[in-house]
Amino acid sequence: MAAAPPPRALPLLLLLLCAALSFRVAAAHGASAGGHGLGVNYGRVADDIPSPRRSVELLRAAGAGSVKIYDANPGVLRALAGTRWPVSIMVPNEIIPDIAASPAAADRWVADNLVPYYPATRVKFLLVGNEILSDYSIAKSTWPRLVPAMENIHLSFRKRGISSVKIGTTLAMDALADGAFPRPPSAAAFRPDIATSVVRPLLHFLNGTNSYYFVDAYPYFVWAGNNLTVPLDYALFQGGHTRYIDPGTGLTYTNLLDEMLDAVAIAMAKLGYGGVKLAVAETGWPNGCDYDQIGGNVHNAAIYNRNLGARMAKNPGTPLRPGAKMPVFVFSLYNEDLKGGPGTERHWGLYYANGTAVYEIDLTGRRPLWSYPPLPAPENNTPYKGPIWCVMSAAASKKLNETAVGNALSYACGQGNGTCDAIQPGKKCYLPNTTVAHASYAFNSYWQQFRKIGATCYFNNLAEQTIKDPMIWST
Repeated sequence: MAAAPPPRALPLLLLLLCAALSFRVAAAHGASAGGHGLGVNYGRVADDIPSPRRSVELLRAAGAGSVKIYDANPGVLRALAGTRWPVSIMVPNEIIPDIAASPAAADRWVADNLVPYYPATRVKFLLVGNEILSDYSIAKSTWPRLVPAMENIHLSFRKRGISSVKIGTTLAMDALADGAFPRPPSAAAFRPDIATSVVRPLLHFLNGTNSYYFVDAYPYFVWAGNNLTVPLDYALFQGGHTRYIDPGTGLTYTNLLDEMLDAVAIAMAKLGYGGVKLAVAETGWPNGCDYDQIGGNVHNAAIYNRNLGARMAKNPGTPLRPGAKMPVFVFSLYNEDLKGGPGTERHWGLYYANGTAVYEIDLTGRRPLWSYPPLPAPENNTPYKGPIWCVMSAAASKKLNETAVGNALSYACGQGNGTCDAIQPGKKCYLPNTTVAHASYAFNSYWQQFRKIGATCYFNNLAEQTIKDPMIWST
């Protein structure tokens, strides 16, 4: 049994009780969460993925209940027509200022990107931008224009009699002052640089239009950064006896995602909008990762998404909002091999790019967990301690693009001091004098110098990490 909260927690408890009451009233009259299974983010930053129509078949096979895309692609929207799935479309970040400045521009966007497909395609949400408050390079140009852009689109909807499409935007957990892991949740608050100038007007808009605060919430990243203190099972919804009691509210948590979602709800309540509904725009677990990352494997990904589906099928809500229904979208449909950054970025899919399932999944949550076949044992749930090299990938070596490799090699050799001196004619690593060998040396030399300040072993999908010494197999 949780201990009674200390007296100093009472003001916060009263605030949250009022927020929870207003939330339940709003939820009782609000829009339903849509389909019967988890939603899926349908990203397309990949080579040779299946067609939109084939993708619809794969979504159906996985038990998807709704679909979210990152644009308003005509081919995708046509393929989704008649499926009855609630669909989320998105306004690109770069045009937000234009839409904010002109109601006519907003109406043109709606006319061009929504009207031709609606209602045959059941568009449920129009999201204005993707994680814009995480991009400080657009702080002046775009942040202040987010809500005006949403208001102009809302004006267009009213003009056209569109009442069933809700307007929102997606925000990462770094909108909170303590980022993705504000423990205890009761201490959560929005960042001071955005709280009153952007988030409060946003919440006012969402509250007034009965829409949702869309959050990208990834327990994987919290666990990976705190794996010595946060149990893996707690992050995978199978914590057993693991519990966390918030000292500020007395609420008991049995999994990491609930902590994250309640932190957002509490931060909203502190701005006076504790009744705004939550939607999970992105969540999931990577099915692969680089050697210098941890826990990205098929076993963990399958466990997380299967447990998530089974949990959300029961509409449990969270400790702060028990029974709350919320749209939840898993990231993502495919492993997207053209995404930059660390290896996890390319390994979130339910399917490989060729349409083969990474693991069996029923996103409706109805399939008993015991009925799934055995999963491969995880091999990277603890940090790898040995040496790692960055070399030209096997795929890029087999299908050599001399121009792309030459550009990447030139870039790597142009950074740092003496990065490529050893592969100059007559130097110790000049032989073998092949494109693959020289590129591998250059990639590794660059990466070893700059990895500690954020450099990745990617080079436009030409490189990969290895734990096999390239000096041995290249000679």
